[in-house]
Amino acid sequence: MDLNSLIRDIPDFPKPGIVFKDITPLLRDPAGLAMAVELMASPFRGKGVQLVCGAESRGFIFGTAIAQALSAGFVPIRKPKKLPAERLAVTYELEYGSDTLEVHRDAVSTGQKVLMVDDLLATGGTMKACCDLIDRMGGSIVGVTVLIELAFLSGRKRLTPYDNVHAVLQY
Repeated sequence: MDLNSLIRDIPDFPKPGIVFKDITPLLRDPAGLAMAVELMASPFRGKGVQLVCGAESRGFIFGTAIAQALSAGFVPIRKPKKLPAERLAVTYELEYGSDTLEVHRDAVSTGQKVLMVDDLLATGGTMKACCDLIDRMGGSIVGVTVLIELAFLSGRKRLTPYDNVHAVLQY
């Protein structure tokens, strides 16, 4: 199966000049979704992954499925004021401003092996912020897995401390 055929290009979204990679056709295709999850999870089988962390919101879609595939737990990394217990936050710069992400302070224990998941790696800002949160809690990041990497934006360079960055599709 060619997963590329299930990714739809939407020109000029969310603003002129950007070609948005729409994953919703892949998500509605049972075989495509199953293959995407397996291809994202398989490099990390046997690596002792205890937790999978995914950023709101598309990281939740793949993260929970990958956690189940790896017999691991799932930790959501959320936008501000969405988590009820004591939180740890990080604010990071985007190409058009800044954003903040939060995680429950007790979500990851020191030394726990964590796999970071998102649907897309572009400039790397969101994933780097997520990794920073897990590092601050003492988690051991075993890798980063994404469905799509926009390689021309060089986001992988921001993740150089993490030597196991895996992308199923690259553009």
